[in-house]
Amino acid sequence: MKLSRFFEDLMAVYNAEIEDLKSDSEGKNVLKARLREKGEQLPLLLPMMDSNPEMLASAFHLGFIFLNPLALENLTTKEEAKLPTWKSLSAAVKLEPWAEPLSKIVLQEAGGEKFLVIAAALEYLNRGQQARKHSASNTLEADDEDKEINDADEELKENGDLDGNYGRHGRDDGDDGDDYDLDEAGADWLAEQGFDRKD
Repeated sequence: MKLSRFFEDLMAVYNAEIEDLKSDSEGKNVLKARLREKGEQLPLLLPMMDSNPEMLASAFHLGFIFLNPLALENLTTKEEAKLPTWKSLSAAVKLEPWAEPLSKIVLQEAGGEKFLVIAAALEYLNRGQQARKHSASNTLEADDEDKEINDADEELKENGDLDGNYGRHGRDDGDDGDDYDLDEAGADWLAEQGFDRKD
């Protein structure tokens, strides 16, 4: 597949962003928590939508359902000026239920439709690269990565993050109803480190 220069440049940066989100300094898989944070920060990141779309696109990681891979293959060959509209991709790409509220935030902005097209293409390319990486190598490292993902899913089920409420396509909606304020979490952590609370 021959990528346009636009997507070739963005894909490398997007893949690096996703890799950065996957693990913390101790090597623990924290992707799900960081994606949730990214979604919460999305309104603050909107000014970067045109200059650094990969920073916002990562909030939609795993948020697309690709119904027509050929349409996406064709999309990734186009330069930025020739991208189709988001509405024209509606038969080829759907959003996961959890990503729909994020898309509404983005679509309120002037470049929102173009951004969603870019985000869908980047996610499609990322998944394709991951699939090629996994099929090309049958090493223990690939098995370990799969085990980490499965362990993370099991941990979510055991800790109750998946609440059993299912949205479209039979997937858990991911809303566990325990909305925890990041400011409160940060204040708690600082208090544990011996700092005074700022009220």
